[in-house]
This record gives sequence, C-alpha cells and structure tokens, in this order.
Amino acid sequence: MSMLMKVAGLTRSPGDPRILSTGPGTLAGPDHLARGLGWFSIGLGMLELFGARRVTRTLGLEGYEWLIRACGAREIGSGVACLSANPAPGVAARIAGDALDIATLAVAARQGDVRRGNAQIALLAVIGVTVLDVICHQALTARHARPPGPRRDYHDRSGFPKGLAYARNVQG
Repeated sequence: MSMLMKVAGLTRSPGDPRILSTGPGTLAGPDHLARGLGWFSIGLGMLELFGARRVTRTLGLEGYEWLIRACGAREIGSGVACLSANPAPGVAARIAGDALDIATLAVAARQGDVRRGNAQIALLAVIGVTVLDVICHQALTARHARPPGPRRDYHDRSGFPKGLAYARNVQG
C-alpha cells in the first residue's frame, strides 16, 4: 500500500469503504513528462525567486535581480499549470518563457565578463530543456486532439427536455 493511500485512509470517515488497491491510471507518457516539467519549473522558480542575487552573480547579471525574480514567478506559474488536468497550456507557457530566458542568457553570454562561460552553459541547458518542452507539447497535442471527421452539430438543441417553446410558455 502506497504512502498516499495510507494518508487518504486516515482522512476517511469510519463508515466509508476502505481503499484496498488502485487501478491503472489514465495518464500517458506525455502527461507524466508534463508533470515532471511542472515540478522542475516550480523548483527552478523558487531558486530564481529566493536566490536571485546568487543567480545574477553567477551569470554576471548583477543589478538584474528583479528580472530573475520575475522569471521565477513566471516559472512557478507555468509549473502549476503543467500540473493541471490539461497541461498543454502550461507547457506552452514554459516554451514562451524559455524564449525569454534564451534572449536574456544570450545577452549575458556575449558580455565581456569573466563569468561568460557560466551564462553559455546555462544557455545550452535552457536550449536543451526547450527542445524537451517542444517535444512534450507536440505529444500532448497529438494525444489529446479530437479525432478527424465531422464535428457534432448541436445548433438545434435547447437543453430543455420538452423543448424551448414549452419552457418559455410555462407559467410558474
């Protein structure tokens, strides 16, 4: 029995049936990858939010702590979105954020600072993660896409069992 099941058992009322086992999940590989990227984003965002001074010192970007903190907040937001029921928008937000990070790191990597190598390594890491984000987004889009074919047409339905005219004529 997993730890999560034990904790869930503690919160149940005495009359509730016990959880004996769980079945297979509905999440596939792209969903698991999106969750992993989400947790990675949250961790990186926390580092950027609370360790901005150290990050800027390492990359030679002193004075831009505000930018690193803003990137951290963005990372946390996209990470939380990656953990939602539909992770595709969160992964898309990560890709957009990666583009901003690449632009920032490209500027830092071109400066004549002695820490230019650190910025270049970080730039290569962000490019690698961006490739992973794009692969994940494409897989999520393909997995959750609607099947080809005609779309259902509901234009003539009102949502009322006896019809809209009947609902409008009912005096209550």
